[in-house]
Amino acid sequence: MRPRHLVLVGPMGSGKTTIGRRAATLTGRRWVDTDEVVAERAAMTIPEIFAREGEAGFRRRESDVVAEVLDGPPAVVSLGGGAVTSPAVRARLAAADVVVVWLDADLEVLWHRVGGDPGRPLLAGDGRARLEALRREREAWYADVAHARVDTSSLEPDEATRVVLEAAGVPTPGPVGEAP
Repeated sequence: MRPRHLVLVGPMGSGKTTIGRRAATLTGRRWVDTDEVVAERAAMTIPEIFAREGEAGFRRRESDVVAEVLDGPPAVVSLGGGAVTSPAVRARLAAADVVVVWLDADLEVLWHRVGGDPGRPLLAGDGRARLEALRREREAWYADVAHARVDTSSLEPDEATRVVLEAAGVPTPGPVGEAP
């Protein structure tokens, strides 16, 4: 039986990249950060893509990357925080052989982790208020696609990774923090 993809969703700052990278190492799977792939293929930063193509252009690119990754070999996939706003992405997640874990954290923790990051175009202006609004807007979509939810507010990265893998039912060969 082919192993499932482990897909991480959640708001920016919830730990998708950090935990995704660690989970991939522990499970021996490739790690894909869809934001990184989109930026690399566009030969632009995410803020540049947003400036030139708008959010809709970015989401089209993101949807194509998600479809390609989910058709590929087993992976730990860190989706961008807004990927779940796309009906195409939600449909792919529902149809694919995946387990989706929703990473979340308290608003203050999220803001501490991402506040002031110029690579976050959706936080332009009143970033904290925008982060809160985005989190609220997307919460139902995260809940809809997720098989499990993990609050990373008070977890260190290694502990969060262990909790995520347990929640996903993904076995690991050894203690978190050690490569296989």
